[in-house]
Amino acid sequence: MSPARAILKVIIETALLTEDEIITACQLCQEAGADFVKTSTGFASRGASVADIMLMRRSLPGSIRIKASGGIRTRTAALALLAAGADRIGSSNSLTLLQENSHETSAT
Repeated sequence: MSPARAILKVIIETALLTEDEIITACQLCQEAGADFVKTSTGFASRGASVADIMLMRRSLPGSIRIKASGGIRTRTAALALLAAGADRIGSSNSLTLLQENSHETSAT
């Protein structure tokens, strides 16, 4: 049995990069063998955007997963990022996102 391979997650601060720089960063992540590319540390001027996720999804093969993070405060925002191509959501408001879903479900 071979040892388990570590998962490589690379964070690119999309808020600080141009579109061309995001594309280049994605290419470098692919060359480095990244398993995940994450949009933000949460310390820049903004977090993940739908445009960032769409650009990253076009620039990365499907085998590399995208984690949208930074500034995701509502369920609507999280769902939009998932629809744009994110595979995971990172949010310090996870409980709020789940509660929003619970309230919507119980109201119908």
